[in-house]
Amino acid sequence: MIAWAITGGEYLLRESVSIIETLGPDKIEIFLSRAAEEVLRANRLADFLERYRVFRDSCPSSPEIKFLYKGRYGLLVVAPATSNTVAKFVHGISDTLVTNLFAQAGKVKLPIIVLPTDFQEVVEYETPGGKKLRFYPRPIDLENVRRLGEFEGVKVVTSPEELKAKILNFQTFKSSED
Repeated sequence: MIAWAITGGEYLLRESVSIIETLGPDKIEIFLSRAAEEVLRANRLADFLERYRVFRDSCPSSPEIKFLYKGRYGLLVVAPATSNTVAKFVHGISDTLVTNLFAQAGKVKLPIIVLPTDFQEVVEYETPGGKKLRFYPRPIDLENVRRLGEFEGVKVVTSPEELKAKILNFQTFKSSED
């Protein structure tokens, strides 16, 4: 089972949802940040959640984390991961469901894959409404992504295609171990 955390980034959200849907509810449980819920609704992507077990950021202690300690998950995916979330990961801040999940996954040596929204100097994408946007991640955002990639047990990927390939390779590897 994969624990998949979604944060409030619009960039790469549609692609992340597509990968989740490809893998299906029998392989994924979803952990949502508060901003993720807003962005999913705003982009008319929230309906897919009805088919999944979903954990919401509802209280500071994040009791949902207990499933990590029970061995329920073989992998944590955070996609998309906003610059705010990546900064919290890098600096050890665990004050939301997603950041608590990341911290505790690291403590139990659960493999983690992160698809950050701010991984290159210029990001161009098209909104669901068809508007073309360009944004420029700050140097600190790029540095945080680089530092996150140095964490033991964490793989930073830079495209939805790479994310999907890593997940499928991980599942194949896990299946051959069982």
